[in-house]
Amino acid sequence: MINLTDKMSELIDNALANGSPCILATASAEGEPDIGFKGSTMVFNSENLAYWERTKRQHLKNILENPRVVVLYRDPKTRVNFRFHGTAEVHESGPIRDQVMARTVKDELDKDPERTGLAVIIRVEKVTNLAGQVLQSR
Repeated sequence: MINLTDKMSELIDNALANGSPCILATASAEGEPDIGFKGSTMVFNSENLAYWERTKRQHLKNILENPRVVVLYRDPKTRVNFRFHGTAEVHESGPIRDQVMARTVKDELDKDPERTGLAVIIRVEKVTNLAGQVLQSR
């Protein structure tokens, strides 16, 4: 069972401000990997992460081809870490997009002044630590 806890939410929702933004890993349909920071990552609800996709570059292209992703959260100061394995879904319009935009941290939303970004929801299938130990799974 996946249950993203209040503690996970507190850590992830404040990750950018705390200097430990989440990292998203994607791969193209051919398996070409890509990795990068997503400062807008948030716990959307007890089973899903979300982020504001403002750049619309390689991560978005990869997700549209291959929705399987991994999100890494690591805070070296507290030594807390999680890997969230899941399936991403893009929301170009509608209430989910609006909810994610409303919850996106100001620093990230300010980089999208025209608000042309998209919401990405990640259905978490498994949570592991850096040692690969499964902490939660469906």
